[in-house]
Amino acid sequence: MHFDIAGAEAEIAKLEDEAANPDFWGDMEKSQKVLQKIKQLKDKIQRYNHLKTSWEDTLTLIDLANEENDETMLDEITEAVNSVASELEQITLETLLNGNYDKNNAIMTFHAGAGGTEAQDWCEMLLRMYQMWAQKNGYTTSTLDFLAGDDAGVKSASILVQGLNAYGYLKSEKGVHRLVRISPFDSSGRRHTSFASIEVMPEIDDDIEINIRSEDLKVDTYRSSGAGGQHVNKTDSAIRITHIPTGIVVSCQTERSQHQNREYAMKMLKAKLVEIAEQQHKEKIEDIKGVQKEIAWGSQIRSYVFHPYNLVKDHRTGFETGNVGAVMDGEINGFINAYLKAASLGQISSK
Repeated sequence: MHFDIAGAEAEIAKLEDEAANPDFWGDMEKSQKVLQKIKQLKDKIQRYNHLKTSWEDTLTLIDLANEENDETMLDEITEAVNSVASELEQITLETLLNGNYDKNNAIMTFHAGAGGTEAQDWCEMLLRMYQMWAQKNGYTTSTLDFLAGDDAGVKSASILVQGLNAYGYLKSEKGVHRLVRISPFDSSGRRHTSFASIEVMPEIDDDIEINIRSEDLKVDTYRSSGAGGQHVNKTDSAIRITHIPTGIVVSCQTERSQHQNREYAMKMLKAKLVEIAEQQHKEKIEDIKGVQKEIAWGSQIRSYVFHPYNLVKDHRTGFETGNVGAVMDGEINGFINAYLKAASLGQISSK
């Protein structure tokens, strides 16, 4: 584990020199990224210094209790030690986020599996779960694409999760998620198994060059069909882009202008092509097109059981909890942390 505080301080000094340049504000987008980077580095140093101070205060408390032979301080010391341990674990996990794009925003795409309304409802439940996780952990989300279910739920949706390390944390959630419950849509009250898949990609900065030829793109426009029938544009502003060589299809319909929707769709396409570039050593066509596992039994990364007992279990790490309600309300850090630890030890692939 290495926090490299000296390196962070040196980078801050370099970026602040850049910000002092008279031409700094000429490129507003670039200047905002520099200021954001400075803030992130200063936050990192501040957290390290807070952890160091907390640890020193805890040691002083222990020494004082030993000198006074005061057992009444045990509860206070235990609480202080647990607080330091929790903060240390979180900072340690952040040091594991050393992938090329771990610090980037994340684009999440949700697809309901076979099963009609039940699967589409499950897809919407997962969408809500990650939106709540983002809110609880200081991230913001915006909807890029949304296709409502026939009677309820969601057939597919894409969201952008913005904030430091969003992709680094959420990459662990890529795969098929399985639900077992008594379906509210089954009048006979039978137990159903449903599936939904999640794709997670980093949002790629514009300064990263990806060669996309215009002749390789098929661009379709269509009328937006906003969530729940709301905010529906009366013009064909929604964009669907097909990358002909790979068959990748991306779409965006939630922005008000066709130009904005095209811009976000191209960001999604760039993200998928970057993912392909990192998998070029794989030769199978399903790898070239990204993860294309069937959204069905046997391919799931995690199971959520509501009946006949309550259990959420990750099949890659073995991490599990019986508090299904908390998980569905966004309490999934235990699963994310277990994945990062296992990936750092080479026990599972971090791709």
